[in-house]
Amino acid sequence: MTDLPRHNWAGNVTYAARAVHRPSSLDELRRLVAGSDRVRAVGTGHSFNRLGDTTGDLVSLAGLPPTVEIDRERGTVTVAAALRYGDLATRLHAEGLALANLASLPHISVAGAVATGTHGSGVGNRNLAAAVAALELVTADGDLVTVDRGDPRFAGMVVSLGALGVVTRVTLDTTPTFDVRQYVHLDLPAEAVDTALSSAYSVSGFTSWRSSRIDQVWRKQLADQAAPPADWLGCTAAAQPVHPVPGMPARNCTAQLGEPGPWHERLPHFRLGFTPSSGDELQSEYHLPRAATADALAALDGMRDRIAGVLQICELRTVAADGLWLSPNHDRDSLAVHFTWIDDATAVLPVLAEVERRLAPFAPRPHWGKVFTLEPAAVAATFPRYADFQALLAEWDPTGTFRTEALDRYFPRS
Repeated sequence: MTDLPRHNWAGNVTYAARAVHRPSSLDELRRLVAGSDRVRAVGTGHSFNRLGDTTGDLVSLAGLPPTVEIDRERGTVTVAAALRYGDLATRLHAEGLALANLASLPHISVAGAVATGTHGSGVGNRNLAAAVAALELVTADGDLVTVDRGDPRFAGMVVSLGALGVVTRVTLDTTPTFDVRQYVHLDLPAEAVDTALSSAYSVSGFTSWRSSRIDQVWRKQLADQAAPPADWLGCTAAAQPVHPVPGMPARNCTAQLGEPGPWHERLPHFRLGFTPSSGDELQSEYHLPRAATADALAALDGMRDRIAGVLQICELRTVAADGLWLSPNHDRDSLAVHFTWIDDATAVLPVLAEVERRLAPFAPRPHWGKVFTLEPAAVAATFPRYADFQALLAEWDPTGTFRTEALDRYFPRS
């Protein structure tokens, strides 16, 4: 048992665990899992809800060896589950390799990001979990199991919310390293949003919802592509580096103004050694069919003042479709609408409920690691393989070792 933190990164969730553990070996982890009636793994704590909480034993894998094993013949890398993407990326780049996509925060752990369907951005880029070629995990009885794409259940096991076992190693597809230039454009007309979001390798639009225009567009384009014109899509080019959250220092962010740099120093919004986002916040996110972009944003525009009153910033991104059962991008190209709220749940939750009501016609899928209040039936209706995942839960964890109160709500036992 350790004195590891008892709350998540944002501080809005205090873990209910009876004990927190940090095993230093795989054998120690296996004994711990086999001897516990309730256990959950915790990563870097960047989830904002209780899906990962437990009243049993909470386990950090940060004490296991931070292994990175490159297989050049297969074009993959196998990494320790607790390794942060930023740390992995630095080692891959030194070997001439890259990952196709990264999230806005390099601070998050590989296993935690994969388990929740965390995504990154780009019309041609799938979420981070889609790069997973194999998983190693400890099951409820302490067995160590490896599954890969050859297993028919694999598509249900990657984005699994930590509900099938404690993932110890993850094998990821790699690609040759590449360079990126990042440009920021200001004051995008609303009618150009869809065009803007598909205009570069990875694109994010940021809006305060104080007008119908998009405050900032962050375009991450391959370094060998021509620079955009200063009046691109009717915008103004940013004359100096900016932060997406008003009032936060731009030095926390990755280099802008078209300065070329390696993929892992441009695809994230925030630098590894600095506080990401604002650090004092709540977050919510919904994934919608990309074809519904204009209609969904118009529906939210009707409550612009309510959103703006409790918002720090809202980010718009695209994510390509994948085949993972619980991925928010399962079988559909998506628009991701991400809200960074003020740190006041009492003020935020009524607004969030109205956001969900207005997005309901577009079959919103929540980001599994964010704050949402959608009813279980509504969530289940948007995932074609939801019932298959419930069956997988029963198969892999029949005694409920990895279950939590929140998981029971969204995936009730039959």
